[in-house]
Amino acid sequence: MKIQVIGAGGIVKDAHLPAYRLAGFDVAGIFDLNKQKAEALAGEFAIPAVYASVEELVRQAAEDTVFDVAVPGNAVLGILEKLPDGAVVLIQKPMGENLEAAKAILALCRRKKLKAGINFQMRYAPYIQKAREIITSGQIGELCDIEIKINVYTPWHLWDFLFSAKRVEILYHSIHYVDLIRSFYGNPKKVYAKTIKHPKMAKLASVKSNVIMDYGDRKGANILTNHAHEFGLKHQQSYVKFEGTKGAVLIEMGLLKNYPKGTADKFEYVVLEEGKEPQWKEVPIEGTWFPHAFIGSMAEMEKTLENPGYLPDNSVEDCIHTMACVEAAHLSSEEGGVEL
Repeated sequence: MKIQVIGAGGIVKDAHLPAYRLAGFDVAGIFDLNKQKAEALAGEFAIPAVYASVEELVRQAAEDTVFDVAVPGNAVLGILEKLPDGAVVLIQKPMGENLEAAKAILALCRRKKLKAGINFQMRYAPYIQKAREIITSGQIGELCDIEIKINVYTPWHLWDFLFSAKRVEILYHSIHYVDLIRSFYGNPKKVYAKTIKHPKMAKLASVKSNVIMDYGDRKGANILTNHAHEFGLKHQQSYVKFEGTKGAVLIEMGLLKNYPKGTADKFEYVVLEEGKEPQWKEVPIEGTWFPHAFIGSMAEMEKTLENPGYLPDNSVEDCIHTMACVEAAHLSSEEGGVEL
């Protein structure tokens, strides 16, 4: 497998390329509209080719290429049109800026027979894989509650394009958690949400969200995010909690605290034992969300490259449902609620 990267932004520098280096994946070339950015990353990560255009990158691509498209959501369609029919493609999330764009991307992938996946990489974070292993084994019983809480200070200035985006927090951040919940529960019946601005971050469409994914009266799924907690690390929170009928898993995600430097992750779980007080156990986890989860996303595309009949776990056919949930969240935020 050879990887051709389209885009040289912060996510490529901080996650894609470090992950591929860790995994020993071969990055053959890179293109960005800002050639200096592409050249800088080529130097840092020993990428042999920097291209002047997407067309040149496509012409030089080997047969066993995965195209890693890491551009803003509104630029994805234009890039995909330029790729060869039948290509294997990993698309950085989101899948377009709204459901209409996501449907257009899906239609284009079908028309061009692209074997495409979306980089919802949180599914493959090492601590999520460990949680899935514990849950699937039945150790914590029937999974009945997933809660994600983020209370941090996010340096939004690192992503200039977000200041002109009509949708920000759910579309570019909480979308990870929506997708994560879907990966455990499947598609919800309904979505309730409210996403809002902050007075000191008024140029951004939204930086705080409450999202409830409705799976009926036996399963809870709640996302609460606040990216404006600028009051030090002491009370910052960043966790995913899974509760079952016989136990629970709590994952503290250090990445989002003091971003981009981050703090240490922590993985704990508990299994109820009759006649005993609950005892939480801490488990050391090798690797973290950034960059290790990005290995999992690309590994799915590698399987697709090697086996044309393989449908990647993160395929556009699956991820369109995450985009439908995000669209529902925005519609709920704009139109939902009962007036008094």
